[in-house]
Amino acid sequence: MGETAPAWSELPGTDDRVHSLQTLEQTKVVVVAFTCNSCPYAVDAEDRLNALVDRFADKSVAVVAINVNKVEEDRMPAMKQRAKEKGFKFAYLWDESQQIAKEYGAKYTPEFYVLDEDRKVVYMGAMDDSPAGDEVTKTYLIDAIEATLAGREVQVTETIPIGCRIRIERQRRTR
Repeated sequence: MGETAPAWSELPGTDDRVHSLQTLEQTKVVVVAFTCNSCPYAVDAEDRLNALVDRFADKSVAVVAINVNKVEEDRMPAMKQRAKEKGFKFAYLWDESQQIAKEYGAKYTPEFYVLDEDRKVVYMGAMDDSPAGDEVTKTYLIDAIEATLAGREVQVTETIPIGCRIRIERQRRTR
């Protein structure tokens, strides 16, 4: 919390473009969502992510979803299909190296990070207090975005994300 967020570069997107954090330098707030196709919690968040993009469309907020899982249903061809089916309004990127999730310390899908204009992490954790989005009483992510845009301190800076474990490949040790 409060540290400069790790930057990504050269990540392929479902839009057939290559993306980096640097291309968003004119944006006041960046929301990074670690997600995937195969986790039911992540799937439940997809429509809410599209709604988030709509809510902040004219407020200099960028939403970027990053998938690092390597199972077949989470690879780029499936990501492109999912993005098209759901009409994603946000960049959906794939990091085959899984490095960016490791650098952020992301462990679950979905897991969210809010970056301020200086690209400091001002919030990390869950979207809200309802994994399925059906009984939301606390809107952690929206609150963090609104506070950051208004130049106020984020009140709740960290929550526990609820979702599926990110499938980080294990490295075999050698002797």
